[in-house]
Amino acid sequence: MAVSVATVNATRPRLQRALPPSLRTSIRVSWRAFWTSRLVVFVAGVLAVEEIWNADWAHKFDPAGLTTPFNYLGNLLVSPFARWDSVWYLTVAEHGYGHQLARTAYFPLYPMLMAGLGAVVGSDLIAGILISFVAFAVGLVLLHQLARLELGEAAAAATVTLIAFCPMAFFFTAVYTEGLYLALSVGCVLCARRGRWLWAGVLGGFAAASRNSGVLLAIPVILLFLYGPRTDFELPTARWAAGGYSGWRRLLPRHRLRPSILWVALIPSGMAAYLGYLQIATGNPLAPFHAQSIWEREFAGPFGGAWRGAVAAWDGLRQLLHGPGPPIYFKLAAGNPVHVGADNLMLFGFLVLGAIACVGVLRRLPFAYAAYCIASLALPLSYPVTAQPLQSLPRYEVVLFPLFMWAAAWLGRRRLATAGIATMAVLLGLFSAQFATWRFVA
Repeated sequence: MAVSVATVNATRPRLQRALPPSLRTSIRVSWRAFWTSRLVVFVAGVLAVEEIWNADWAHKFDPAGLTTPFNYLGNLLVSPFARWDSVWYLTVAEHGYGHQLARTAYFPLYPMLMAGLGAVVGSDLIAGILISFVAFAVGLVLLHQLARLELGEAAAAATVTLIAFCPMAFFFTAVYTEGLYLALSVGCVLCARRGRWLWAGVLGGFAAASRNSGVLLAIPVILLFLYGPRTDFELPTARWAAGGYSGWRRLLPRHRLRPSILWVALIPSGMAAYLGYLQIATGNPLAPFHAQSIWEREFAGPFGGAWRGAVAAWDGLRQLLHGPGPPIYFKLAAGNPVHVGADNLMLFGFLVLGAIACVGVLRRLPFAYAAYCIASLALPLSYPVTAQPLQSLPRYEVVLFPLFMWAAAWLGRRRLATAGIATMAVLLGLFSAQFATWRFVA
């Protein structure tokens, strides 16, 4: 037996032996969640395209064929990963922003990486898919590390599996920013949790250059700096060390202010750099915010989209019970009123689940996580889409990793994790099929 073990150890890759055991565990668990969930996305998408290809919508939303640049087999193999907003990212990667206001809504980090890698591999589309795949895999490993720090080994494994199989998880490996943003945002918070403030600022800055909500990562980083919990052995203030405060004084910082808090300024610098570039290139530094009107987003008051979404869901339920119009209960959206009603009802379901999870995060995890989730949801819920108030909300929720950390802990305590993952795997396959065949899902 000793000889056998020695032989096995000798044949292990040198790099693997050099990794800490905790990281090896994170890689093993994350890899299993990664490849099994991507298999569901790939198989469902390819089979759906083979059976119900929607050529009219493909020509309408991608007239230049940016998502179908290969032969029949090549286009079939990439079909689960390039649809809808992928066209915009591919356009920016190939042609830049120019003076097209609509393009400026798509932040530059991801298309810049696509263009750079695309010059090497010969295809911006393949480059985008590779970046998303690698980023998502890295994001899962980092998330396992963070969840284990907060919740323990079992909940950490469930967390990465839940997020990999959640119904909208196909976005993580599509030509979208979700995979990249997940890796950067989790990495940012994990570094802050460990007291590595420079790296938290750097990763947060890159996240803020990849999408507009990235700047909100400054919220959890600042809260972790001032209140913890932290693993950098920073001593609390004298008063907290003596037993803490009472009443409103409990809001006073737990940890001393240090010059290292200035690294947080790197987070908004990612967005600032992009706006500065737009000022030089187009003379309009606020173009990404003005572009929201093109997508029919308007300010409805703080979280005003939640009420509008509830109204749309109620009208959708009435439409489903009544059947096709007349009457048409929700008249703001074009198309089949039954389909519109079902979409609004589904989106409201995601809102309810997200709200429940936010409450769970607030009760179970450090306050920094809840503050980040609430602030991130405030953006889409305060600027709803006129024709469909909660449009894209599930896509905004899917990158809010604390929601899945709480869900994993909640399901684990009730021994429902396996059933929950199985249910979500079925929904992931259905939504992946819709996405691949140009049915709008978000």
